[in-house]
Amino acid sequence: METLTADQRTQLCDEGYVVLKGFVGTRLLEALRDRVDAIYAEEGDRAGAEFKQEPGCRRLANLVNKGEIFQQALSHSLVLDGVASILGQTYKLSSLNARRAEPNGTAMQPLHCDMAAVPDKQGFWVCNTIWMLDAFTDENGPTRVIPGSHRFRKLPQDVLDDPAAIHADEVHLKGPAGSVIIMNAHCWHGGLANESPLPRTALHAFFCRGDKPQQQYQKALLDDAVQNSLSGQLRSLLALDDPHNDEVSAEVTVRSGFMK
Repeated sequence: METLTADQRTQLCDEGYVVLKGFVGTRLLEALRDRVDAIYAEEGDRAGAEFKQEPGCRRLANLVNKGEIFQQALSHSLVLDGVASILGQTYKLSSLNARRAEPNGTAMQPLHCDMAAVPDKQGFWVCNTIWMLDAFTDENGPTRVIPGSHRFRKLPQDVLDDPAAIHADEVHLKGPAGSVIIMNAHCWHGGLANESPLPRTALHAFFCRGDKPQQQYQKALLDDAVQNSLSGQLRSLLALDDPHNDEVSAEVTVRSGFMK
């Protein structure tokens, strides 16, 4: 089982993120790219509709249901070790989506915390992992983050005059295709505008602490055949057999209108 180094663990604790450069092997990277491209082609204008659609981007959602290759990506022990270092040993996949920032200056995101989450009495409860299917460069809209902001316990929209403006402390997270960002999602962060002539695509494997509702209730979204094919490890990671998760996540899912 692969684990983070002491330096990586320290950076994740202190700054709220770490970049695993060139982490994904060539074969898996190409398979993920091919499947994502195929789903975009299959879904057309409907892409991302199970979750949300975003101007200047093309989204995909519910990817566990759309190819065994995505299940492979979720099983990497090193990434899961990073998730556990933020959330503790009881965590689950909250959603698995893709985001393709379209070219020529579109899709600038304001600084935000995922799910507008502020740490509670038990501590941190959201973690995002960003899988770079394309390289993240200065030109194509890398993720920006404010180091240490996971400890602010405030949302950027409640503090900043303009969360979309450049922040004096922001760091741009870049890397070659196949790199993975592990981020405490309480950090203030956002995607920059893609100023390049080509799209920039990433997977977002988003996790939450075990007592919190999933962003997308996996049990309601996954086909029965897919659920029945999953290993015990993945069933646990998706909380498919957890009655408490059924209770808290189903309520959010019904309220959001995502039940199939």
